Amino acid sequence: MSSLAEPQASRPLSRSPARSPALSPALGPSRCGGERRRGAPDGGASQETRSADLNHAIRLLEGSDSSNLEEEQLKVLKKVVKRFENGLPLKDLAQIIDILNLCAEKVNEQEAFIEPMCELIKLCGIPFQKKKLSDEVSYSVTVSKLIAQLGYLMRVPSSQVRIQICKCIISFYKMELPKKLLSGYQPTSANYKIQMAELGGLAETFVLSLALVENELIEKLWVLKALQHLSSSGVNCRHMLKAQAASRLCLYLNDVDPSGQLVFRSSEILWNLLENTSKEEVVNQLSSLECVHALKEVFVDLLLHGFRHYDRQLRNDLLVIATLVAENPAAPMIESGFTTLLVVLATYTEVKIPNPLLKGLKLTFSYEDFEMKKLLFNIIGILSKDPRAVQLLSENDVMPALLYYVKPHQKPGFHEWSASQYEELQLHAIAILASVAPFLVDKYLSCQANTLLLVFLEWCMGQDILKYAANKSKERDDAILLEIQADTLFILSAVCENDAHRKELFSYEGVDILIPFIQMDPKKLYSGLGHNRLLFSALDCLWACVVGCYIAEDYFLEQQGVFLLLDLLALKQKNLCNIILGILVEFCDNPRTTFHISTWRGEKDQTAANLLIQLWRQEELDLGVKRDRYGRIADVKRPIVSSFQKQQEVIPMPANSPSFAIVEISENIRAKLYLLLCKLGFEDLPGLSAKDFVTLAIIRRYVDFKVGEVWSEVCTELKEEFRPVASDEEALKVISEVSENIGRSVAALQTEVLESQHRQEIREEEKTYTKIQAVHKQKEMVNKSWENFLTRTSNYEALKKAKRLQEKSIEASRSKLKTQNGAVHSTDIKGLSTTIGSGRLVTVESTPSQLIGGPLSGTDLALGKPSVCEGALKKIKRVKTLDSIKKDLGPVE
Repeated sequence: MSSLAEPQASRPLSRSPARSPALSPALGPSRCGGERRRGAPDGGASQETRSADLNHAIRLLEGSDSSNLEEEQLKVLKKVVKRFENGLPLKDLAQIIDILNLCAEKVNEQEAFIEPMCELIKLCGIPFQKKKLSDEVSYSVTVSKLIAQLGYLMRVPSSQVRIQICKCIISFYKMELPKKLLSGYQPTSANYKIQMAELGGLAETFVLSLALVENELIEKLWVLKALQHLSSSGVNCRHMLKAQAASRLCLYLNDVDPSGQLVFRSSEILWNLLENTSKEEVVNQLSSLECVHALKEVFVDLLLHGFRHYDRQLRNDLLVIATLVAENPAAPMIESGFTTLLVVLATYTEVKIPNPLLKGLKLTFSYEDFEMKKLLFNIIGILSKDPRAVQLLSENDVMPALLYYVKPHQKPGFHEWSASQYEELQLHAIAILASVAPFLVDKYLSCQANTLLLVFLEWCMGQDILKYAANKSKERDDAILLEIQADTLFILSAVCENDAHRKELFSYEGVDILIPFIQMDPKKLYSGLGHNRLLFSALDCLWACVVGCYIAEDYFLEQQGVFLLLDLLALKQKNLCNIILGILVEFCDNPRTTFHISTWRGEKDQTAANLLIQLWRQEELDLGVKRDRYGRIADVKRPIVSSFQKQQEVIPMPANSPSFAIVEISENIRAKLYLLLCKLGFEDLPGLSAKDFVTLAIIRRYVDFKVGEVWSEVCTELKEEFRPVASDEEALKVISEVSENIGRSVAALQTEVLESQHRQEIREEEKTYTKIQAVHKQKEMVNKSWENFLTRTSNYEALKKAKRLQEKSIEASRSKLKTQNGAVHSTDIKGLSTTIGSGRLVTVESTPSQLIGGPLSGTDLALGKPSVCEGALKKIKRVKTLDSIKKDLGPVE
């Protein structure tokens, strides 16, 4: 029998390149002589000859069995193998199928056909030859049929044939081109045979063939090796599951195999099935009592007798598969004894109680054992969800084993976990403790777990673990650090909730720790490392450890904590809004909170009131509340009812059960928004638009609308069960009308707000239009002035006309009453030779001194008596700028 190692290749048939064309009794005269083979392409005649030769070989193999005919049959098979040693053409595969089937029939009685059959199967592992690109598609049915036939040929009772079939399939995934190609042909693509194997369902047939080789170890290992390659494809894995591959492989795990390859290859195939197909279906196949027992036995064998690195890795792989099976409630984990074994193993190193199940077990502190320890903790958490396993957890000291890690880590010895490994085990133990403790309350209390946790927490606070983790998180993002922070904040929440004294102890230093978490960059929430869980833990800790303690609340307000909460709220993330609004509502019991909320400003100077109203609108949009395009009430009878609420039928409920209208309050954030706006007040809210006031009118009457909804439900329930008397029916009618009237009044108020806004917009538009008109008029005046100036400078007649108009204007501006002895100043500039107005400098004579004391001397305008120095200056020349002259003379038209 052949070994698992690759057997030596069969002796190649001798082929002399100088050999003359030979005659064969089976195939007839050869037409492929040496010279023709070297020089001429493989034309149509050669193809016809090949087909004729294959057909002749088929007829010969179908002949009656005789010693002489057997020799001719073997010769013709050797000729076929020799002719196609560089690859089988796609067009000849149908005949190859027939030849293989005929050989398979003869192998049962004539062992001489085993070797040529193996050679033919070997040719199927060489790339097929195609003449045209379209041949791969054209012959896909034939090729898939040939490859599927390889699976059926596993029924041939020959170890050599079966192993050769497995090698052929494995070669699909390690394709090597032949040294020489047929003239006019090219090999098929590398993945062609793999695709055809998927199309032909080879994987399913190969799984079924395991039953044929279950007592032959070498053949079984070759089949598993082929299945390992086939299971890399999702299509093949689905075919394998149809043949119950998972359960079949699991049942073979305990078969004797000195090499250890049986367990390795089987586990690899199981992993591929889990990854490439439905995990639930694979687990269901593994959940029989026989499969679970087989898993348990092979796991124990590797646990007690596996000392190699490879054995420990394989043991952990099987433990992961067992964990997946344990998640299935229908799996007989307890009945098989596997649950007891895993629980005892999980507590083995902590409680140090000898157990016959683990006699001879020696665990090291290697990385593989560390991974196994974490897996065992994880499986305890899974088993705790099964009520049948809770008693086992209690009897096998799971609680003391978990509490073993709720203590500071001492300096590690030589044969112990490293500090980082121990801290990771602590993290896992505390997480599992949180899930197991509710089911083992008596055991939890008997171990004084609360005292141990408080002492451990005190040590953590003394060692600043929280501060260390917070500082580390600023330096880098680490999933383990984030999880440690989140778990610690959760513990703080549980310890401080409803305990005023502990909240006071938490206040100052605790708030300083919480603030950086609340200031987290929002982009990190989508990192996938756990920042979102950390933020929720921080908000929960804020609610449990700060709210309700005025000292902590005031310090939180001083640190601008409310501003940070509103910044988070402004992100409008639905999963954050509910908890933040709840915290703000609780904080509003502190009289200082309202001022902080009113003072907050967001992006683009957004106010808190505007933010809350925007959240209300978004919530109503998500709920499907009916509104018109302006945001007004569209249904005055049911103004705030959601679309889902409208679809629900009113069902009579007991008096102590809340109706849907009441339950709905806790299922959205509208009630919290209403409470916050009540604290802020509905008057004089800054930063609101007309649209905001329209929404605010609805929010203000939220409670009235809710009361109307409840009365509507009461009316519907009464009418379904009873017929109210006239007085009660009248009362119900009045109540309904009151609710509708409130809706109408709010709708009218909304319309008034919108109309007022519309009028205001018209006034603003008119003002803007007036400003635009003034600007245009000013531009026209400037343009006209410029045109006049250009006219005066370019046209002398126009300049003289302008001069005359100026003189008339000056003359008209003078007083008609002539002043006695008054000085008259000429406005003409003598010697002017320009055609434009005067230059920048002019000479102005002052009033002569002899005229001082004239008719104006007695008025307020009289000049004071000049001094000696002033009298000496008879004439004073002043130089005025052009601006001063323009001011005195006025504009020149």
